[in-house]
Amino acid sequence: MVSASRARRLGKYFLLLDNLLVILGFFVVMPLISIRFVDGLGWAASVVGLALGLRQLTQQGLGIFGGSLADRFGARPLIVTGMLLRAAGFASLALADQPWILIASCVVSGLGGMLFDPPRSALIIKFTRPRERGRFISLMMVQDSAGSVFGALLGSWLLSYDFHYVCWTAAGLFCLAALCNACLLPAYRLSIARQPLKAGMHQVLGDKRFVMLVLTLSGYFILGVQVMLMLPILVKTLAGHAQAVGWMYMLDSVIALTLLYPLARWSEKRFSLHGRLMAGLGIMTLAMVMVALVDTLLPLFALIGLFYLGSSLAEPARETLLTSLANPTARGSYMGFSRIGLAFGGLAGYLGGGWLYDLGHQTGLLALPWLILGVIGVMTLLALWWQQPDRDAHFEFHPATSLH
Repeated sequence: MVSASRARRLGKYFLLLDNLLVILGFFVVMPLISIRFVDGLGWAASVVGLALGLRQLTQQGLGIFGGSLADRFGARPLIVTGMLLRAAGFASLALADQPWILIASCVVSGLGGMLFDPPRSALIIKFTRPRERGRFISLMMVQDSAGSVFGALLGSWLLSYDFHYVCWTAAGLFCLAALCNACLLPAYRLSIARQPLKAGMHQVLGDKRFVMLVLTLSGYFILGVQVMLMLPILVKTLAGHAQAVGWMYMLDSVIALTLLYPLARWSEKRFSLHGRLMAGLGIMTLAMVMVALVDTLLPLFALIGLFYLGSSLAEPARETLLTSLANPTARGSYMGFSRIGLAFGGLAGYLGGGWLYDLGHQTGLLALPWLILGVIGVMTLLALWWQQPDRDAHFEFHPATSLH
């Protein structure tokens, strides 16, 4: 019989393999959707933003149902089914020659994510001890950044031949991920007790602190999703070719590989999770506002680098904070609901960002989208500050020697 410590160690190795395939499959195609349909086919950015926003809303908004199903039936069947649905959604993008096909493909992809994302997040809680969870999440985010670069570069290279190759490659990677989960992932239960579907949902919705934090993070995600919509369009416009989008994700990878894990280790010993989240969001907000002032590629990449630096500080703290608040009796339900902020923020960020991009170009007010994003960032910061457990001590410096 495998010991608990060995099972956790093997589980973490599997999560890293699984995460690599998912990140590669996602970033092969997703950053190129706006380029393909807005820049390539001349569709309105608001139409593409609607499709991307509906994918986000479907995946994250219904995540609580996926999480509750995983609490009831276990992780493996939900993950395998979800990844096959994601593969079908990405494969059908190759056929999208009308907006309704693009929207349908994105919704199918989102339904797949609704099934596999909450149980995968709950497995992180299951396989890690609380004291190591933040560092493991940071390690996975380093892997996310490296995988996003390889995925975006591969997708950009395939796009130079045909968009169909991009879609089929992404679908193939998710099929491979489904096969790995079917063959290698044991039939783990996620929660300490199996309970009816409604019980987990009621438990989460009754946790007012958790619900308020999740909803507040919608503003954080409105900024975050622009690396999939407006920033790739702007990079491609200033550079003159789609390969520059891969450079953008390479910059993210360099920052993550060199700074994300050391920054997380250093900051977790000195500052609260709320403080790290707010500091990172503040840097992201500043970068977004300053994008309004640039019209050449080099300054834009400098601001994108600043944005990624803020994200490297905020993202591990955000995910660790949410996992620390999840009740062990309904882990899947908690992690499913934790994606509601991404659902609302993703929909608003994609749809609103696309609409503002079109409006800015129609009126000549090109700075408008970035300034509004700055306002949203400031409002989110104020809401997070108000929710701190102890506002007076929030930014207090805690020397490493005082921690045991």
